[in-house]
Amino acid sequence: MCNDYRLLVDIASIAEDFDDLQIKIKLPEGKPNVAAREDIMITDVAPIVKGIAGERGAGELVNRRWSWPGPRGKPVFNFRSDGREFASHRCLIVCDGFYETTDPVIPKQKRLDKWLFTLKDHDWFCMAGVWREHEGVGEAFSLLTMDAGPDIAPYHDRQIIPLTRDLWADWLDPSVPAGEVLRHLPAGSLIPTQVWPPPGNAPQQISLDV
Repeated sequence: MCNDYRLLVDIASIAEDFDDLQIKIKLPEGKPNVAAREDIMITDVAPIVKGIAGERGAGELVNRRWSWPGPRGKPVFNFRSDGREFASHRCLIVCDGFYETTDPVIPKQKRLDKWLFTLKDHDWFCMAGVWREHEGVGEAFSLLTMDAGPDIAPYHDRQIIPLTRDLWADWLDPSVPAGEVLRHLPAGSLIPTQVWPPPGNAPQQISLDV
């Protein structure tokens, strides 16, 4: 599952894009102070947009921790969407790419291939998420997941849920059924780029033909 994503876009550009979509962004804690990062990891603090109860087309841009501690203390960084409605506590997680790792092509090779997925025609985008209050860490968020769609299935059997711009306001509005928003994108929407091993440094595949 996704345990690493990227955000290189500055907060000013993010706010401007929400304005273009006529989604009113509020800054209850001031402008989030976040540096551009190639890797946002579990328990890191990162910007999200929380829906505002009773206000269609509005959200709060805040910094929150990725993952809350589960019953046994393990971080809940991915949360299954299957069969759930999410009548409250919806949020958008801002990113410009997310990573997945896969088993290597060569059997018994002790490494993982790492892939960056970006969204076609989007300089940055949002992933569907939920947030909750935890007595130990305060407010924290988790990425929603579902069965893998056509672009992710060759790499993993589950995936996070990227949302195109036209779906952001709907996800922030809990009156919109989750099933109308949380769906697979058409094939070719997510563009994979191998980031590890770096291009040109991957071991040559050994032919097993006899």
